[in-house]
Amino acid sequence: MTTASVLDWTTVCPLDRLESDRGVAALVDGVQVALFRTADGLFALDNQDPVSGAYVLSRGIVGSRNGVPTVASPLHKQVYDLRTGDCLDLPGVSVSRHEVRCRDGLVEVRLRQEE
Repeated sequence: MTTASVLDWTTVCPLDRLESDRGVAALVDGVQVALFRTADGLFALDNQDPVSGAYVLSRGIVGSRNGVPTVASPLHKQVYDLRTGDCLDLPGVSVSRHEVRCRDGLVEVRLRQEE
């Protein structure tokens, strides 16, 4: 059985450094994370595309599908739900999602790692 452990919050950047509807990659405690700022809020996923294995999700196309905020992989165009990390095109495929918040104008990420 897999359980998730939660690490401490890590400050990544000022909120105004994140452009709306664009992704940016950040290294958080040795993990490449893709950060997204959209009208729906802030989101953090692993930057590694689970289909190709390449670290490219931060370069994906941000959008929505049926009201769900999404990012499409720039390689094979699979679409991922930014809220859950679930792939909307391939059942059973997902990317790890991390907690993200803005505190005092700074974006902070807390990794969720599988044990």
